[in-house]
Amino acid sequence: MGLSRLAALHGVATSYSPSPDVTVSVPDDTVIAVLAALGVDAGTPADVRKCLAAAESRSRLLPPTVVVWAGEPLPSALAGLPPGSTVTVEPEPSDSSGHPAGRPPAPLSMRARAAGPVSGAPAGSRAPGSPAADAPGAAPVETAEGAVPPRGDEAAAAPAPPAWWIPPPHGVHRIHVRTPDNRRATATLVAAPPRVPQPPERTHGFLVQLYSLLSARSWGMGDLGDLTDLAVWAGRSVGSGFVQVNPLHAAVPGKPTDPSPYRPSSRRFPDPVHLHVESIPEYGHVRDRATLDDLRQDAAALSEAVLNKGALIDRDAVWELKRQALELVVRVPLTPGRRADYCDFLAEQGQALEDHALWCALAEVHGPDWHTWPEALRDPRSPGTARARSELLDRVDFHCRLAWLTAGQLAAAQRAAEDAGMGVGIVHDLAVGVHPAGADTWSQQEAFAHGMSVGAPPDAFNARGQDWGLPPWRPDVLAATGYAAYRGLLRGLLAHAGALRIDHVMGLFRLWWVPEGRPPTDGTYVAYDAEAMLAVLVLEAHRARTAVVGEDLGTVAPGVREALARRGVLGTSVLWFERDWEGDGRPLAPEKWRRDCLATATTHDLPSTAARLTGDHVTLRHRLGLLTRSLEEELTEDATDTAEWLALLARLRMLPEGDGDEEAAVRAVHRFLRRTPARMTGVWLPDTVGDRRPQNLPGTWDQYPNWRLPIADPEGHPVTLEEITASPRLHALMDVLRPRKPHTAPPGERRP
Repeated sequence: MGLSRLAALHGVATSYSPSPDVTVSVPDDTVIAVLAALGVDAGTPADVRKCLAAAESRSRLLPPTVVVWAGEPLPSALAGLPPGSTVTVEPEPSDSSGHPAGRPPAPLSMRARAAGPVSGAPAGSRAPGSPAADAPGAAPVETAEGAVPPRGDEAAAAPAPPAWWIPPPHGVHRIHVRTPDNRRATATLVAAPPRVPQPPERTHGFLVQLYSLLSARSWGMGDLGDLTDLAVWAGRSVGSGFVQVNPLHAAVPGKPTDPSPYRPSSRRFPDPVHLHVESIPEYGHVRDRATLDDLRQDAAALSEAVLNKGALIDRDAVWELKRQALELVVRVPLTPGRRADYCDFLAEQGQALEDHALWCALAEVHGPDWHTWPEALRDPRSPGTARARSELLDRVDFHCRLAWLTAGQLAAAQRAAEDAGMGVGIVHDLAVGVHPAGADTWSQQEAFAHGMSVGAPPDAFNARGQDWGLPPWRPDVLAATGYAAYRGLLRGLLAHAGALRIDHVMGLFRLWWVPEGRPPTDGTYVAYDAEAMLAVLVLEAHRARTAVVGEDLGTVAPGVREALARRGVLGTSVLWFERDWEGDGRPLAPEKWRRDCLATATTHDLPSTAARLTGDHVTLRHRLGLLTRSLEEELTEDATDTAEWLALLARLRMLPEGDGDEEAAVRAVHRFLRRTPARMTGVWLPDTVGDRRPQNLPGTWDQYPNWRLPIADPEGHPVTLEEITASPRLHALMDVLRPRKPHTAPPGERRP
């Protein structure tokens, strides 16, 4: 009982429910190990009693981080302050756009008064923060971004903040409280708008893994020049509103480098392997043209091997060529204007960039796993690390320069997308976590739970659970530091984004922690302060004027989707999973789909639409030994599932060509998506040319070339960006998504 109570106080679950009617107990050893990772010693019954007594006797006037939402009731921590308490808010300095900068404004001073009827609230209503005020039933709040959905049954009106409260500007501030009996407390105050900005009504766009999108000018894999070109073409030619890409986070260098974009070294900085080298202004001024020409020829050979000789995308080979070219490029002196821009970038990024660049420089000398470095270098703040920084100053500057160049091309891609008429632009992707040996875990060691990995519990699709090899953030450290690491991460990602996709968005609420050396079945859930995580997300998205899409597929705890929708975070709806699960289990009619979502036919972890329609994905998994039942059983179930969807499409008259026409069926699927009320409709770019191969096949490592395949046609022949955009199959598919415009003949060809 004591261990369960101690675990609950620290947000550690002692049981979980893989399905509504099943509860599984978490092993005590797991609970003890997870508590230890949170700095709580529960190794013996005596330790449990000691820690429990300390935790229960600890009295805090305020939690480390307090959240207030604009126009909504105060949290109980503030609403319940003793009458007469003095409250002072020190607002953060900000520029005209709301970003932190400049001199701080004057503090806001106020005095808490006794709880009572709130001005403007119905007679008999309770004070904000009281049980009734926090219960379901609050009315929606109108904002510039639209109405905030109410919690619960809309039966009661939301009380306003109390009259004594002076709303601070949106931002992250410091709040100081002194009670009449002279108790004092200081905390971080996150003042957030009620919702994230929303995308334009009814927009469509492409989903693509950037590395897979090779053009005639690529260096062996897709790059930011190709992304810009795709966005401009899509916006101008087919009326698309966005292009969503995989995470472009910095990878852990190695031979071979882990090709997964979802296990990066750092989520705070992009990977320079994505640079389009020829677009760098200094490229044209490199004196050693012969070496550049040789490198360009080698890059052309890499592309030729991928496009015409069956080779896989070789990220390491691409980076080696680009690195050599970039070494020449950075030797070119910057013009005064470019130098000023670079210096501004260094000042804006500060310690975070310096740490990242230093890790990259040290990894060149000591290898990519900082745990194996000389002990003095394992601490980013040690005297030994400071000496190494001085010795490696040129290499540190090289990696800082690459970060600046990459950020510049990311910004250019978004500007080009907007100029092409895209209402959203580039949708960037935030991975769940980072590699345990990478730059982020080195520079932010105190923020991560060591000896733990994020994964997923056993479920109907994977009886063994999953271990993703990603160390989780410690919720207690995040709260104690005012979510500084999280804020910095979001600010960097949103700087050049039209929208942000958050992979496994349920991680804002809880994550499945797996102790090192144990199977995923021996993990448990650890809770995060979802209110604070959402408030920081909404605040940073508001500052950047970007929409947010959450990947909420799989096991989702009750209330999570509602909480996300309340804050304007869009969900993700994949056609094949959208069924009437509370009714007859049949495919969900288009009018019954949710509005606030990105609707799509597939994702990078799922079969392409052509493979789904033909059953090719089942035979692929059979060939790789991934099926848990006989091939015949799997094919029969898959065919039944597909037939139900095709029958619905036929009933809705979306499949006029009838059975047996694969291209027509793919178009029908997207007609269906367009008929749903979904705000965003995503088209998997490989679907436009009939690609049958998944980019990633979960559950495989060496058995399948995950994250290394170029986009290909139905026969598996790679196709370039130029060929994709000229594809009749693509244009026939996009005709079902874009609004029809009247065609006007050129002036000289008009009929009388």
